[in-house]
Amino acid sequence: MATNAELPLAQARPVAVIVQQGRLLDFIDGLTQRNETPEEYVRQEIAKSLVREYQYAKAEIAVECTLAVGSRKPRADLVVFEPGQPHKQERARIIVECKSQKIRSNDRKDGVGQLQSYMAACPNVLYGMWTNGLERFCYKRVDTDGQIEFAEIPDLPTKGRSEDEAERPRFDQLKAASSDALLFAFRRCHNYIAGNQGLQKPEAFWELLKLIFCKIHDERNSDEVQFFATSVERHSLNGQIKAKQRISGLFDEVKAEYNTIFRDNEAIDLNGEVLTYIVSQLQMYSLLESDIDVKGRAYEEIVGSNLRGDRGEFFTPRNICKMAVQMLDPGEKQLIIDPACGTGGFLITAMNHVIEKIRAAETEKWGGNLSRAEEAIRSRVAKYAQGCIVGTDLNPNLVKAAKMNMVMNNDGAGGLYQANALQSPARWEDALRNRQIIGQIDLLFTNPPFGSKIPIDDPAILEAYDLGHAWSYDAGADTWSMQTGIQKSQPPEILFIERCIKLLKPGTGRCAMVLPDGILGSPGLGYVREWILKHTRVLASIDLHADTFQPHVSVQTSVLVLQRKTPEEIAVEAAAGRFNDYQVFMAVANHIGHDKRGNVTYVRDRQGNEIVEEIEEHAIEYQDGQKVLKRQRTQKKVIDDNTLQIAQAFRSWLSEQD
Repeated sequence: MATNAELPLAQARPVAVIVQQGRLLDFIDGLTQRNETPEEYVRQEIAKSLVREYQYAKAEIAVECTLAVGSRKPRADLVVFEPGQPHKQERARIIVECKSQKIRSNDRKDGVGQLQSYMAACPNVLYGMWTNGLERFCYKRVDTDGQIEFAEIPDLPTKGRSEDEAERPRFDQLKAASSDALLFAFRRCHNYIAGNQGLQKPEAFWELLKLIFCKIHDERNSDEVQFFATSVERHSLNGQIKAKQRISGLFDEVKAEYNTIFRDNEAIDLNGEVLTYIVSQLQMYSLLESDIDVKGRAYEEIVGSNLRGDRGEFFTPRNICKMAVQMLDPGEKQLIIDPACGTGGFLITAMNHVIEKIRAAETEKWGGNLSRAEEAIRSRVAKYAQGCIVGTDLNPNLVKAAKMNMVMNNDGAGGLYQANALQSPARWEDALRNRQIIGQIDLLFTNPPFGSKIPIDDPAILEAYDLGHAWSYDAGADTWSMQTGIQKSQPPEILFIERCIKLLKPGTGRCAMVLPDGILGSPGLGYVREWILKHTRVLASIDLHADTFQPHVSVQTSVLVLQRKTPEEIAVEAAAGRFNDYQVFMAVANHIGHDKRGNVTYVRDRQGNEIVEEIEEHAIEYQDGQKVLKRQRTQKKVIDDNTLQIAQAFRSWLSEQD
């Protein structure tokens, strides 16, 4: 199976659609404005899946379709009809009921029984789905001697394909996840493991991680799909044993390939019922070909709810990662590092930025021959990801999660190491130490752990840093000088500044660091700023909105972009007794796309109505077993986020400076 990177979008074009506050635009007809409720959110995401993943045409789908059920006339959330047929009850083929997360599947009024009553009332309905975003149940209607029964199945069939193909799909039938469908699936699986295996949620996360690895390994290495569980296997003891043996075989191969992540004696610690359910919920997707942002959003939510620690660890929002990466615009031959990589957000964003360049070059080179282009893309991407991506983190669980994230997003996991980046390189593991990265890094992106609650007080570490020493201030000369003694302790972010600069190539190495504003303005930290000015040229300072890291933590931060000076440049300025003057790019990221509760914010007109734009997307689909690129137009609300505008403005400014 081919790896997939996010495809370029055409230039967005605004259309004359204004969405009133508290409303959203219906995905199916593109005109109706519906109340923005939790239930409506689920319905709209499932509607997108029916079109984008299951390949049903919008014209074949009705929203809030009135049905005659006895003397009642309820409205079904989504009904799929036969192609080219009128939207009448006797022509319905699939019914989908969507609920808010508060409604459970066993609810007497709104649970799966409601869906089944709708299916029973429609003579030609074959399939149904009930979901609240966390739980999902799919059924096939079975008529036997006048008796109607409902057999649970793993998934709805894709348009034009049989139920058997959904039971055990072929690789060319796997669907790239769109919108929040994968997020729903990961939530559903995580909660199901926790609720039915008796595990705490962090333990459930690691079991889910094992199965995601198996899924990706199957997509990459198997000739036929092995990651599947049929309905028969789910509901019989013998079938569960058979499925577990098959998936355990995949996990043995995973352990052999990723022996730095999994131990030899590790096993999938799930009973047959739970295992087959999880496999059935993931088997229809192609994780490798799913959109980068879709996978990132789904994975980050599951990781974030399980691995947040007490060491100042909070994960950088994707838009800030994208802003920093686009500002420094990495290339294929540049060595990139994040010395406090967490789950790998910066590294994955940088890696996929380069992969897009590779993809564009090879696609242009090979024209319409997608197979030849993807073969060349795979070769270049593998070489780049293994040779040019380096990440370290002190938390071994975060490193493990980052490796998983890398594997799911075009790999590069071989360059991730568990290490204390602030320690002497002599104490790093051999594989990392042998790379000799000090002074060799082209580009560095990082959001180091912050805070006085996690001080660095090891004298062996402090004495190795200029910023670990005590400093004195000369008010008359307005200068700071380093003393021989060391500090009792230092917040880690201060030492990370020095380590990051020393990692860069002198003269050309550049970095983008997220730092607390105290470093940039606190009077007592003037020596830190003077050290920065002595050893680097400040390219940019971006003031981030106070809500950037909400709803997880409230901290005022900036992104500082620096370029390391050469020893000669430092010596010249020292001899002159002053720093050279130069221009610095400054901006305020006062629109970051969400509020302090984490809710997405959108651009509004003067009346407070939300603005919608029409964009053209490219999607990979299959025709006669061959990959083809298809264009589709869709309407989306404009997210109130100016971070990418800042990146574009910086690139323009930097080209003038260079």
